[in-house]
Amino acid sequence: MTATGHALIGTVIAAKVSNPALAIPIALASHVIADALPHWDTGTNRKRKTKTAFLVQTIIDVLLGLCLSLFLLAYLFPKTNLYYALFIIFVAQSFDWATAPYVFFDMKFAPFSWVYKFQKLFDNRLAAPWGVIDQVFLVLLAIIAARFI
Repeated sequence: MTATGHALIGTVIAAKVSNPALAIPIALASHVIADALPHWDTGTNRKRKTKTAFLVQTIIDVLLGLCLSLFLLAYLFPKTNLYYALFIIFVAQSFDWATAPYVFFDMKFAPFSWVYKFQKLFDNRLAAPWGVIDQVFLVLLAIIAARFI
């Protein structure tokens, strides 16, 4: 799943689960579950991209996720503590952050290689457009459910 998708799911978790002892494992599990569903992300077909293109696309993805999360926090979940939400968003994205040195900086040694290999166990990629449509549907469903339940 894109960093944006993980960020928005993390935002929903932070808005609905105020206890960090529950929110942290839920956010970690959400990453695994979301990546197990067929999805597109900036790493899809990355061998066909230059490292610069891959890095720029990923930075845009992370920034878009942060902006959209801040929008949700301001307009749909204004009572949620910003710092708590940012922390839970980071946790929801944490497997991707932990693999970044392996993927972007060729640090192909432990502990980065362990996290990368673990994440590959459940990462289920699907080319665009269907891999994007799946994510949009899942994230919108989570946001709507959180807003009205």
